[in-house]
Amino acid sequence: MNLILSGAIIALLATTLLVLLRWGNLRCSGPEPVGLFTFLAILFTSGLDMGLIIFPLTEFPTYAEEAQYQFSNPLAVEFGFWGFLIWAFYFITTFYFCVVEPRVKLFELRPVKLINNLVIISTCAFTAYLFLVNIAWYAPELGDGLAYLVVVGIILAAVYSSTDIRYLKILSVGSTWLFFALILGMWWAGDLGLGYFAEAAGKIGSGYFAELHGFILPLGDYHAFYLFWWFAWSVMIGQFVSRFVGGLRTWQLLLALLVIPSIPLAIWFAVLYGYFDLGLEVSQFWKLAMLGVGVIFVINSVDSLVRLYTDNLGITVAKLGHGRFIALNVVLLTALVLLFKFTPFEIQWVGLVVIGLYAATLVLLMARHRPALKSIDASR
Repeated sequence: MNLILSGAIIALLATTLLVLLRWGNLRCSGPEPVGLFTFLAILFTSGLDMGLIIFPLTEFPTYAEEAQYQFSNPLAVEFGFWGFLIWAFYFITTFYFCVVEPRVKLFELRPVKLINNLVIISTCAFTAYLFLVNIAWYAPELGDGLAYLVVVGIILAAVYSSTDIRYLKILSVGSTWLFFALILGMWWAGDLGLGYFAEAAGKIGSGYFAELHGFILPLGDYHAFYLFWWFAWSVMIGQFVSRFVGGLRTWQLLLALLVIPSIPLAIWFAVLYGYFDLGLEVSQFWKLAMLGVGVIFVINSVDSLVRLYTDNLGITVAKLGHGRFIALNVVLLTALVLLFKFTPFEIQWVGLVVIGLYAATLVLLMARHRPALKSIDASR
């Protein structure tokens, strides 16, 4: 599987370069364009989930001890798993659904539509599953029974939110500001000082950007898990956020995706690394604050994905009514969370399916839709 993954990453980066060289100055606009800040907030909160909040403190010790990560430092490794280059996964799909798909409509073909929506539903459930299996570190007093109820409540809130687009905009912008507040609060509580950020920037610069080539291909099975996870997310995030692109040129879109989300990621990871590096204890208050922001991230992510697959499949509120729409999606997603929990089903399988979907799309574009690709040049 890792050999297939490596080939897919190389092909994706090569395609990104080709798109940039050929259509770098093309203006990209979606059907529901929004301002830059709102677009970035939707991208950031839809494209990331609560793993961003809960994983780093549990992963830093692994990155500090295991031999495969010793070419860098734990902070840079964490950043490399979440930031900068891997946002190219989202760029290529956002560009495709904003510019290419309206011309070729490959994702309206019945087999492609079926596979695409199975991927979306599975990854949507995986987001809630991650919350279920990691909640014990932050709130062990809940126990298994209450943890399941919390997850069902999150799914219910997300499905309800998906019934009206205004909730998405409120959640996206609001969760972004709450995330910034969490960063500031934990930085202040840890008494890290401004100088610590300069030190952290140096660690990321020397450990990630100077070693960028080392992060392209899988470092090991755990890194491969992350990369498959990003592939699983990428096809649906591209479909969703492409709706909101507001006239950015292609090179601006790439730059925005690579750089702007990476800045708060780097700052957040630096704060958490400070707690790990200095041996600071995370108080229960800040654990609960992290949990709260994580819950909002999960709601926002699941909202985005429910909105996407229900639109694709035509199972909308207008067709089913609020009650049936909510009941159907809550039952479906809860069942899939239990599938991840109690069977060998893994997100890596979903990522592998997405890679196959990418390959099929590329073959179809080259074999049947070259005139449509040439028409993109004419629309500059």
